Amino acid sequence: MKYYIMLFLLMITGSSLAQGPPITADGPLMLGGNSFTTKTLVEIRKTERGTSVYMPLLLHYLPSYNSEVAIHLPYVSYDFNDGTSGNSLADIKLLGKYQFFQKDGTGKTFRVVAKTVQTLPTGEDLDLMELSTGIYQGYYGIVAGYESLKYGISSEFGYNMVPNGTMDEIKYKLGFGLPLLKPQYPNKQINLYFEYTNSWLPERDWYQLLYAQGIQFASKNITFDLAIQLPLVNDITEGRKLKYSLYVGSRFTF
Repeated sequence: MKYYIMLFLLMITGSSLAQGPPITADGPLMLGGNSFTTKTLVEIRKTERGTSVYMPLLLHYLPSYNSEVAIHLPYVSYDFNDGTSGNSLADIKLLGKYQFFQKDGTGKTFRVVAKTVQTLPTGEDLDLMELSTGIYQGYYGIVAGYESLKYGISSEFGYNMVPNGTMDEIKYKLGFGLPLLKPQYPNKQINLYFEYTNSWLPERDWYQLLYAQGIQFASKNITFDLAIQLPLVNDITEGRKLKYSLYVGSRFTF
């Protein structure tokens, strides 16, 4: 089933467009050279194992119109059912993006970006996927996106390598964005997001298909995000299955 679902979503992307900035996914749009963005996206993750709260500070810099570098400084709090609990620094992440294709039209744009995320083993070995593992990881992917005044669709496909662990991951994301207000100046917008995440860990034989429903308020250079993510397919070892994740975030560009 996991192979058919991933193939189906890949076929959708082949004939679709894309948009950003998504909430639980990523987008290819860049705001221009020599600009900074600071943001956070707190995740409250509830699983059969317990609860974790992931609180990152994300610092992004665009040295040019088609490149971006960033550092993610995260903090995690956890409370597991086995009595283990605590607070600590999670895995620091270094991000790089390079836009190698762009095609613009009147009120619309399509872009493709190469992306890498290098995860440093600065966190505790909590076996929290993408949050705190204490193991080096290297992610390499492609982000494609189309955005117009009426709607947008974003997609990302990549592979996360974990040389000294069992968390190698094939990941595919597909997101739809729908603005509710007419375009206006200064910018003021309310966006709805419908986002899907496919995650397959071949070494553990784990597969998840997650759906996130989100809403975003944007005013000038500030945005506020809220989303809830639920599993549609949860082929994970018993005791580790995801129940839900709640995301609350904001971003400021200057």
